[in-house]
Amino acid sequence: MESALPSIFTLVIIAEFIIGNLSNGFIVLINCIDWVSKRELSSVDKLLIILAISRIGLIWEILVSWFLALHSLAIFVSGTGLRIMIFSWIVSDHFNLWLATILSIFYLLKIASFSSPAFLYLKRRVNKVILMILLGTLVFLFLNLIQINMLIKDWLDRYERNTTWNFSMSDFETFSVSVRFTMTMFSLTPFTVAFISFLLLVFSLQKHLQKMQLNYKGHRDPRTKVHTNALKIVISFLLLYASFFLSILISWISELYQNTVIYMLCETIGAFYPSSHSFLLILGNAKLRQAFLLVAAKVWAKR
Repeated sequence: MESALPSIFTLVIIAEFIIGNLSNGFIVLINCIDWVSKRELSSVDKLLIILAISRIGLIWEILVSWFLALHSLAIFVSGTGLRIMIFSWIVSDHFNLWLATILSIFYLLKIASFSSPAFLYLKRRVNKVILMILLGTLVFLFLNLIQINMLIKDWLDRYERNTTWNFSMSDFETFSVSVRFTMTMFSLTPFTVAFISFLLLVFSLQKHLQKMQLNYKGHRDPRTKVHTNALKIVISFLLLYASFFLSILISWISELYQNTVIYMLCETIGAFYPSSHSFLLILGNAKLRQAFLLVAAKVWAKR
């Protein structure tokens, strides 16, 4: 049974790979068609396009790293190849996480209602705020790449001094854990920002519902629905990324203790996040949902 587990997990990874490429490709395709036909696109749709592209890159990185780890081929990658592989992972993961966080901030500034002068100032300049945050994330990316490059250089120097197989494998595992730890530490900031956005949206919704109850309008007004939809999108991102974060954390421990089954399970769970959240974004966006239902109806009619 244990010998069949790698094949089972590989099939699951490939299924997540296909679903992720289809869902993210669908987001890019529909928004690009809309962009060409109308010659303009909203800020949220532009964010969705870039987010979907970064997730396609991340999904490909997950698939490649899976097969490299499965066949213990990562140790044979050259110094340049190792840098390209790790840097491409960092860039795709960075934009994947930060763009989802920026999307949460966008929903907060567009939907939430607070009387704070600072919040109102940011709300009136939401597009500039989003642009400044996006530029600021490049600083995080640059610092992350510098730190990872130092780890790669240190490992390559030690590898060149001692090229025995036992040293290479054990030291590469330690190096891999160090890289993942550094990447995860840099991911805590956007996750925290997204969580704060979620809490502020909940607080704004609570205040809005209290006003509606005083005005006897109940919970069916459009503003309540908009709040609820935004909360669903943000909380789905938080829950899925939390599972992604925990799976990476547990995979470190399993890699250190050489528990292959737990490692493969965690990697499979981690791949679920970039594949499934984009599908939830489709269902949460009226334009994308309508296009998806139309395509699904045409496919079903041909059967």
